[in-house]
Amino acid sequence: MSEAKSTAEQLVRTYVDVWNERDYSKLPDIVSESFVMHDRAAPEEGVPGSAGEIHGPEGLEQFVREVTTGFPDFEVTILDLVSTDGLVMYEGEISMTHEGEFDGIPPTGRTAQFREMSKFRVADGAIREHRAYFDQQEIYEQLGLTED
Repeated sequence: MSEAKSTAEQLVRTYVDVWNERDYSKLPDIVSESFVMHDRAAPEEGVPGSAGEIHGPEGLEQFVREVTTGFPDFEVTILDLVSTDGLVMYEGEISMTHEGEFDGIPPTGRTAQFREMSKFRVADGAIREHRAYFDQQEIYEQLGLTED
């Protein structure tokens, strides 16, 4: 395994730890100032970036805090991870319970568990980009936010 590959993988694993452990102090060390996250769940207002995007380490911290306020037990489990120099992808499972307001939606008290794919671009020792892919409709259904 090349040094660059192991560094990129470690950065992504640390990134997942930030979500799971809420250790925001790690963010400046792992994501670049120009970091962009593409996530359909990113609200149109309240975090730096347009709808579906989060910009910079501060924007990422703000978004993680919003998600974990709405879903205090939010947890990502990496099921499989592959990488090359500068590119890391993983398949993960997310579990969460909707116990607080998120993006204007009052808590439902329901739990959601779903698979997601994430793709990361890493350069110069930092994560530059994160693209998250998941079925948002599946989450809405599990949280009881759709009509039967």
